[in-house]
Amino acid sequence: MKKKVRDMGIKIGQLPVGEKNCITDIAGVRVGHVTLQEELSQEGAYACTGVTAILPHGGNLFQQKVTAASYVLNGFGKTTGLVQVNELGVIEAPIMLTNTFGVPAVTQGTLQYMLDTNKEIGDTTGTINIVVGECNDSHLNSIRECPVTPDHAIQAIQNATEDTAEEGAVGAGTGMICFGYKGGIGSSSRVVTIENDSTSFTVGCMVLSNFGYSSEFFAERYRVSTIQQPSTLSPTDGSIIIVLATDAPLSSRQLTRVIKRCGIGLGRTGSHFSHGSGDIVIGFTTAHHIAHKTNDYLETRVQIREDHSIMNLLFAAAAEATEEAILNSLSQAETTAGRDGHVVNAYLFES
Repeated sequence: MKKKVRDMGIKIGQLPVGEKNCITDIAGVRVGHVTLQEELSQEGAYACTGVTAILPHGGNLFQQKVTAASYVLNGFGKTTGLVQVNELGVIEAPIMLTNTFGVPAVTQGTLQYMLDTNKEIGDTTGTINIVVGECNDSHLNSIRECPVTPDHAIQAIQNATEDTAEEGAVGAGTGMICFGYKGGIGSSSRVVTIENDSTSFTVGCMVLSNFGYSSEFFAERYRVSTIQQPSTLSPTDGSIIIVLATDAPLSSRQLTRVIKRCGIGLGRTGSHFSHGSGDIVIGFTTAHHIAHKTNDYLETRVQIREDHSIMNLLFAAAAEATEEAILNSLSQAETTAGRDGHVVNAYLFES
């Protein structure tokens, strides 16, 4: 297995990382992948793509929703569900990642999974909001053949575990390109502690990286191999989806403030949120489980004070974890072959 950048001695930021240095450091969060790398029946067609599922907890997400928010850095993307996330401030289904043309199939599969596990949806109660994010993997993947099916979405959800998540060219990241090299799934985490108190919170980040030219990568910030050859590749309509999770008790508005700082971590790597890039952040906190049904008309929640110093640490954690997750998406990815003889090389970091 390839190393994460921290295991190579590349330290990002000042805050300590969680035990797994992964989004699954937040208790209850689960990640599952389905990876497709196979020839298709159409002549010359090849599937180099997949699906990634991020579950905020292991219970019934529709019955026990989590506080959530999203933020658009640059809106050249084709997501589902974010309008309602920002209106109501909750997520009630797995967060799904895939390729651009896989969004309808993944939406359908996720919807079917939620309908099968919640018989009352659309019958004795309201409908459900499905959240899907995407990047364009058409350099390696025969995207026009739409190899991702609804069943792949269901399988990704069923595969989800609390283990350290696989990274690199896996799941939705299978065909993605980052700074001209093989990118995909990356993750990292940070732990913040209240001064003079034993209370600590964890921030975890998972990215689907698919953006940038090699000339834009701020390699001088990191110890990079001198034998690395420049790449002329750039992802078509390059994008990044950033998913941020935390156990800190935040309101949806506060969570929006935190996830905005993911853009700082993205910028530190060299991105300037280009015209054709869908740079989108989805965030949630596991601190609040919001019941779908209740007879109460009042709801009481605990949240961090806005002016407490811990908020600044959460801001820093979001930036640091995002930056390191992007680097891990590069360091964990293997050289990958795809359609029409296309090959994307892995990035070489110094060890």
